[in-house]
Amino acid sequence: MNGDDLRDATAPGTDAPVALVTGASGALGAAVAHVLDRRGYRLALHCATGADRARAVAAELSGPSVVVQADVADWAATREMVERVRAELGGVGVLVNAGAIRRDGFMATQSVDDWTRTVTVNLIGTFHTCRAALPDMMRARWGRVVNVVSPAGLIGVPGQTAYSAAKAGVLGMTRSLALECGRFGVTVNALSPGLMATALTEEMPAGARTALTARTAFGREGTPDEVARGIELLLDADYMTGQVLSIDGGMSIS
Repeated sequence: MNGDDLRDATAPGTDAPVALVTGASGALGAAVAHVLDRRGYRLALHCATGADRARAVAAELSGPSVVVQADVADWAATREMVERVRAELGGVGVLVNAGAIRRDGFMATQSVDDWTRTVTVNLIGTFHTCRAALPDMMRARWGRVVNVVSPAGLIGVPGQTAYSAAKAGVLGMTRSLALECGRFGVTVNALSPGLMATALTEEMPAGARTALTARTAFGREGTPDEVARGIELLLDADYMTGQVLSIDGGMSIS
């Protein structure tokens, strides 16, 4: 890292910590934002599209927030987004990577563009946001990174080779990054939700949803609010890093 990366991470005008949530226009990202807002964080709500939805989430929050828009697959755009967050709210202390895309298809017939885009957004995009935000945390000697993954990164799912590969890659990155960041007081963990009613799953065939639901211990889908509660544990656990917190109704153990 160079000197420009390790700029002063203190927040202008207030000591309230700053959290950046990617995919905040989605159901899980919005639920995470509400949890962080209740805990007193100032929120940077990222969206790639759906800026109106992100602004609606911001309007529901009690504390200061800003909506930022960027394609996290683009390094320059991601770096510019984080610089805007620094300028408007202060250095990032918590990063929750909740944004994702899923383009399913059997590898033998899926387009190369769809496969590559899925991996680029989900894996390389997570690298971009971590790379842009981590210097603030390392300078402050405290931080929390939470990468939202999926049971697809833990178990095989036909038709999701790209999504599974990307999420498995994020898991590996999470574990290695945790070892790099521990001496700076920064924890890096993964949160793995099960099937939820979100935009990412709404186009899933009914048969596939039924089969996945049957793999849970409860026989039902989870909710974004149930999953978002796991963020509180990952915020408070000073000695937990490089781990996967699965809130999937037991899907990944069946």
